[in-house]
This record gives sequence, C-alpha cells and structure tokens, in this order.
Amino acid sequence: MNPRSTPRRRLLAAAALTLAGALSPAAAQTAWPDKPLRIMVGASPGGGTDILARLLAERLGPVLRQSVVVENRPGASNTIAAELTARAAPDGHTLLLATNTGQAVAPHLLKLKFDPLKDLQPLGLVAVMPNVLVVSATSPYRSVQDLVKAMADKPGQLKYGSSGIGSTQHIVGEAFNLVTQTKAIHVPYKGSSQAHLDIIGGNVDLMFDTTSSAMGQIRGGKFRPLAVTTPQRAAELPDVPTLAEAGVKGADIQTWYALYVTAGTPRPVVERLAAELQATLKHPEVVARIKGLGGDIQPMSIEAFAEMNRVEFERYGKLIRDAGIKVDGS
Repeated sequence: MNPRSTPRRRLLAAAALTLAGALSPAAAQTAWPDKPLRIMVGASPGGGTDILARLLAERLGPVLRQSVVVENRPGASNTIAAELTARAAPDGHTLLLATNTGQAVAPHLLKLKFDPLKDLQPLGLVAVMPNVLVVSATSPYRSVQDLVKAMADKPGQLKYGSSGIGSTQHIVGEAFNLVTQTKAIHVPYKGSSQAHLDIIGGNVDLMFDTTSSAMGQIRGGKFRPLAVTTPQRAAELPDVPTLAEAGVKGADIQTWYALYVTAGTPRPVVERLAAELQATLKHPEVVARIKGLGGDIQPMSIEAFAEMNRVEFERYGKLIRDAGIKVDGS
C-alpha cells in the first residue's frame, strides 16, 4: 500500500461525509412522508375544528401520497390534542388543527405541561370565523335586547354553553356579561356539537358559537341567530346584525383556526407542509366550503402567522387579566 494515499483517502472520506450532510435535508424531504399522517383535533366530531380538519385531510392525503387521518382528542380547551402534538416525534407526521382557544386563551387559564409558543411550530392560518350568538329556534328570545332584558330580570338563571373552559365561546360569553352588566352562567362542554344538543333541547339558553359549527343548525332551522361578534355583518348571515348594531359594544371576538406541527420538525418538511396548506386553501372547492361556513381565508407566510400567534397570545392574556376571568369563576 502506498502510504501517501492514506491522507488522500481521508480527504475523500471527509468530502463524502460533508456532501452527505449537505444533502440530508433534501433527502429527508424526499423521504417524507413515509407513513400515514394524523391531524390532531382538540374538539369532538361535528364541530367547526373537526369539519375543517377533515376538509384539509381530504386534500392533503392525495398530494402527500399518504393517508391523513383526523384524531379527535377533546377536552381541556383543546389543549389535550395540542400536548399530544407537542410531545410527538418531530418528524412531520403529527399535525394539529388548533384554534385561538388552545393557542392563545387557555394557556392563561390552565396549567399546561407544554409551551404552546415553543413546542408547536406554526404552519399557517387556515380561516377566521365570526362567532354568532344563537338560541334555540323555539326560544322566546327573538333579539339581543330580549335576551339582555331576560338576563337582567333573572340574574344567574340563564345559561350559556361553550366548547370548553377557556374557549373563545367562553371568553365572548364573559365579555357579554361584563359589557351588559348581567350574568348568565357558563356551562362548558367538550366541543360545540355536544352543546348544540342542549341548546336545541332548551337545557341551555344561548351560545356564542363559531359560524363554522353553527351554520348547519342555523340552515337546518334548529338555531335562531341573534347577532354576530364581528365589526361587520357576516356574508353568510347578511340579515343578522352585529352586536354593536344590536346595542352591545365591547364583545367583538372572532375565532381563528391554524395548522401546526411538532416543534423541531426538519425545516424542509415544515416548508413543504406550509406550501401544501397554502395550495389547498386556494382550491375552489375548499374556498367555497370555508366561505359557506362563514369563514375568511387570509394567506400568511410561516413567519407572519407565527408573529400573529404571538400577538394574539399576549392580547388574550391581557383581556383575561383585565376581565378577571378565572377557571374557578367559570
């Protein structure tokens, strides 16, 4: 053996390792996904989050060439699903369809075992939905003022439902109590669809639900919409006034839905997921479906949505502190 060849062999070996390292992200991207993906949902089947997750799963499966299943883990204001995603292997196979309930509201009310800002990687905003004040179609309350009068005449007797403690429905309900100087009692559920049954049955008087989950009951004649909690009327409910138009100001809160993946997922995979999400949100059928739920699609880069997520986290923290909202007082 020529002794002078040894340094050269070492140099070639080092070069090969360097090249392999440089190609590893691309290699990881082409190898991914190599097994089925799951989208974690923190609410029960039939609610707005579940509807949107299944809509995304239907579109992402074919383009990723893997099955994409929706896994419902309701409870704890959507944070059970979020924690499972945060603790999953950072390989891009576990996604989370979350709302501002779990990402911006609940962390200020519940003791979590994960950090929603550090342990979950934002991919992009999916949709923004108005909340709509609904009562049963058989309810005696036909306007916001009817409802406010009843709450004033019978303090603590009327009940409002929500998809859980710390949900946007809960926060809107407490804000409504605050600005009207009345008191309806909060009844939390493990998802909007469960609350619907008690609204229809008359066991709960009202709910500030998202249009994504309430539109089906409204169109089916089961719910009577009294107002939307947005500055402008909702396109899908043009005859329904805003709370401000109905004489109630200061309870304008919307619900947003977004897609996340486990923090630490390789950047090429994060970028691929984000790109496929944006492509999905441009598909005519997806656009029509989200619009039909009363939602608004607002395309954002990964960085822009991460900043929005942080700002919303801080905004709701201040709102909750200022309003004195606590789990014990729910």
